Amino acid sequence: MTHEQTRFPFFAEVPAPEGAEGWESMYPYYLVPSAETAEVEDSRFWFADTMHWSRGAHPFDSIGAEAVYLGAGQNSTRIFVLPAALGLDVRIKNGYVYICPIAVTDPEEIGRRAALFQERAGHYYANWDELYGRWKEKMTGAVESMRTISFPPLGELDPIEVVTEARGKSTSWNVIENYHRLIDEFFLVWQYHFEFLNLGYGGYIVFFQFCKQAFPQISEQDIARMVAGVDVLAFRPDDELRKLAQLANDLGLAERLTADRDLQEIIREFGDLENGKTWLKALDNAKDPWFNYFAEYGFTHDQDTWLSNPAIPFQGIARYAAKIQAGEDISRPVERLRQERDDIVAEYRALLTEQEAQQFDELLGLARKVFPYIEEHNIYVEHWTHSVFWQKAWELGDFLVSAGFTVERDDVFYLNRFELDEVLADVVQSWAIGVRARGIDRSREKITARRRIVAALQAQPAPPAYGVPPAEVTDPFAVMNYGVTTERVQDWLGAASGAAEQLSGIPGGPGVIEGPARVLRTEKDLALLQPGEILVAPITAPSWAAAFSVATGVVTDIGGMMSHAAIVCREYGIPAVVGTGFATAKLRSGQRVRVDGNTGVVTVLADA
Repeated sequence: MTHEQTRFPFFAEVPAPEGAEGWESMYPYYLVPSAETAEVEDSRFWFADTMHWSRGAHPFDSIGAEAVYLGAGQNSTRIFVLPAALGLDVRIKNGYVYICPIAVTDPEEIGRRAALFQERAGHYYANWDELYGRWKEKMTGAVESMRTISFPPLGELDPIEVVTEARGKSTSWNVIENYHRLIDEFFLVWQYHFEFLNLGYGGYIVFFQFCKQAFPQISEQDIARMVAGVDVLAFRPDDELRKLAQLANDLGLAERLTADRDLQEIIREFGDLENGKTWLKALDNAKDPWFNYFAEYGFTHDQDTWLSNPAIPFQGIARYAAKIQAGEDISRPVERLRQERDDIVAEYRALLTEQEAQQFDELLGLARKVFPYIEEHNIYVEHWTHSVFWQKAWELGDFLVSAGFTVERDDVFYLNRFELDEVLADVVQSWAIGVRARGIDRSREKITARRRIVAALQAQPAPPAYGVPPAEVTDPFAVMNYGVTTERVQDWLGAASGAAEQLSGIPGGPGVIEGPARVLRTEKDLALLQPGEILVAPITAPSWAAAFSVATGVVTDIGGMMSHAAIVCREYGIPAVVGTGFATAKLRSGQRVRVDGNTGVVTVLADA
């Protein structure tokens, strides 16, 4: 039996892509596999976090890999003390982020941790609404604080107020101070992020396990649908697009709103019409905060928000407007989902004894209570916070250009956060002394070389995994969010070579649909999606919701039962299979496929 069938490659067995040699020097040493840590790394199982980093990470963008898994680890391992799972270890290989769930396997240790978890998590479950309200205040405060950070260019002299107010320190020090604040607040927000998330997954998993035990034949889909059909904040941006499409129709403007027209031309035209002005005012009202929304997941500096690229939300509005004109109902089928949800609950509850039914009610109540957070946190953290964070990082890029240190705005992203700290110290100290910054030539040479390296890394897709699969995947984060289950890993091992006739994944949204596939690598390809096609992507972001009004089915490489793709598909009633591992590599646009969202199987019916 070859190692491909029993394990995935080890890190050292996969060379750098041509032109990307030396990529390791771009990242902090502890994020990169090394000879001194190889024995431990080779014994573990690492899977690609292409959900958050769908392409090779720029040096500065690797900050997310640190902050995310620091926050996850602190809350799982040290704060709430998950019984069977510690944190997720992280490495970058050939530019892509890989994570490894660290399991607790000793039954005695699991028991000790379970008692601690019960006390600590129990406090949150008992006071969920109050603590969640406080969480929202903390997050809003963190975003507003980050907004106050600035990096104004250094003038010839400090302002006279430094003298007249006897401040005793140069304004140039604010650059260093604000940079440290920016980094610190990013890390802080990611600690807040996980304050509730694993508890949310935990509440759902306990209910999930109860159902599996009580109803051995129940599908994962039915369990998920028992908590579906709820209105959460994450659907609000898409709801705003629907409202704007409806308003355009009500004002007699829908025919002018078509996806093939230039957006600026339409805005100018609407500005000359009374009804058009009314619509533009509604558009402005919707923008803050709902357009602070990434078209993808917000983990890299080069992603558009709806504000930075209005063509993205406009395309969604135009699609909805066309549907309204065709006489279609564009509202989300919330009531139907609620009714189906209640019917499923009643059907299964009737099979239980009175005592079991009481436990079922308690666990279902908890799962429904925690569910909104699983989806809503994404708005506060990945969208609202990240949009401000990347805006400030771009301003930092402008600062370095104004200081004559770099040439292009985006040069800043080819330095990691520690290198950038050194560069800012160089700029401020050299300015203070009155000399040319000492590292200009060295940094420009490094940035030029790294542009080539990053391009070479991003030209290669990420293998789904490295290392030795565990006997069982127990980490709630890996299972619920990424869809990395014991069965899925075995499927990946079996599907690593050859063309696909069938792919297995996790049932994401109920129903069965057949149609032509449309393989999309990034959000920039969304315009290619045609009505009736099945959307195939590495992962779908919540902001792709308007595309779901066009697609008849969804298939993703990564994602679990509680991934955003699965939640959105269930709420929109779209058949979906998530976490297939290889869909974008194995399927081609134009192939006719069947998506079975009940069983989690994708079948190729005919070639393109």
